[in-house]
Amino acid sequence: MRGILASSIGVTCAAALALPLAPPAAAVAGPAPTAEAATRATGATGATDADVPGSTQSLSLRPLGGDRAAGTVVQGLGPRTVRQFSLLGVVWDDPAAHLDGLVQVRTRSVATGTWSGWQDVETHNADHAADPGTPERASGTRRGATAPLWVGASDGVEIRVRATAAPATGSPDGTATGPADGTRSAAVPLLPAGLQLELIDPGDGTPASAGPLDAPRAGETGTEATAASAANASLAPLGATEIPALSRELTERELLSDRGAAAPGARQAKPYIGPRPAITTRRGWGANESMREKGFSYTKKVKAAFVHHTASGNTYKCSQAPSLIRGFYRYHVVSLGWRDIGYNFLIDKCGRIYEGRAGGVAKPVLGAHTLGFNSNSMGIAVIGSYGAKKPSGSAVKAVSRLTAWKLGLHGMNPKGKTYLTSAGGNLYRKGKKVRLNVISGHRDGFNTACPGGKLYKKLGSARSTAARYQGR
Repeated sequence: MRGILASSIGVTCAAALALPLAPPAAAVAGPAPTAEAATRATGATGATDADVPGSTQSLSLRPLGGDRAAGTVVQGLGPRTVRQFSLLGVVWDDPAAHLDGLVQVRTRSVATGTWSGWQDVETHNADHAADPGTPERASGTRRGATAPLWVGASDGVEIRVRATAAPATGSPDGTATGPADGTRSAAVPLLPAGLQLELIDPGDGTPASAGPLDAPRAGETGTEATAASAANASLAPLGATEIPALSRELTERELLSDRGAAAPGARQAKPYIGPRPAITTRRGWGANESMREKGFSYTKKVKAAFVHHTASGNTYKCSQAPSLIRGFYRYHVVSLGWRDIGYNFLIDKCGRIYEGRAGGVAKPVLGAHTLGFNSNSMGIAVIGSYGAKKPSGSAVKAVSRLTAWKLGLHGMNPKGKTYLTSAGGNLYRKGKKVRLNVISGHRDGFNTACPGGKLYKKLGSARSTAARYQGR
């Protein structure tokens, strides 16, 4: 989702690849991969995929012949049998490199044994990342990636990746990667180095939502699981799978009580804050806390909310949303090298709200969602793809309820404007103070199609409704 202009060549707007179709499924199902499908280690604690629910299969892409379009570069894999997975994406070595091309996959359903048609994978995902200069950005473990695609339980896959443009001349950090005059290279289109297909099994998540915290599942440290839950201790009991909703009156009382504790004796003005919505905790959606980096990272306050879509497709059932989130989490941490899932919150199409990055839902947790504007903001991802499809009314209402509460904690008017300082991106240079809507779309801070045109058009309504929830 790199750019609105670039999105015309992006997968979401592209026609089908001009590549020969594969033979019938019955003739092409190959043996299960062995050394070719390396499984990654899961993260900071040194636990391996054998120790924790879920897995990641990494398959290196190969040059493919027979492409009819002269002068293009094509890589991929023929149809093959693999271990079961439900989410996929493509990664490459350099996180600053762009995949200017078309990515299509087809998968075989575990339930029916039939192959899907070709599906597009959104290629522009570099705009979801930690800010330049932050420890997470400079970790040396990060990789470039497409958006993830939810395909449901599958045990077969085929993929084609074709370059369609010369390498871009600038990275998402604002650093030059092409000719000094800013023109595009006339070289043959290239694909990023180190292309790999990531096949993710999110696991069932059951152990995370059952049993006491002092009896964690295999591979999960009790310390980190307890810390993630304790970050919400003022809102729910330790080990809770959900933070309960509060009425507006009780939410106001809670906020005034906190302010009074911070400044005893001070007269407290009536706050503008919406009722706290119910929020499924990380324990509730089955986060394995051994995968992420230890500890939490915070910014100063939350002055703005950036709304995103996950570009992962709309075929999921709401009951599957926890599985999708576990898949996003594993993709962000294991495949992309981030410290945790990038978004602060996620919302499914039924309007259910989920805790994202660990550190406490009421706290200003520093995310990795809007490159250049992660500081003093939060990222909310509506699960699905909303370029051509309208978001559900339940999802838009949930955006309003969440922002009315969270922005209210920081005294922000959802219908107002605020200033954020850019940390560097493809739309605003580093250090520029930018006036933005308090509730903005991702495209307002970065040249991208996210959160999709259909969802972006609903943000005006979300602002008005959130302000009404606040009593404005």
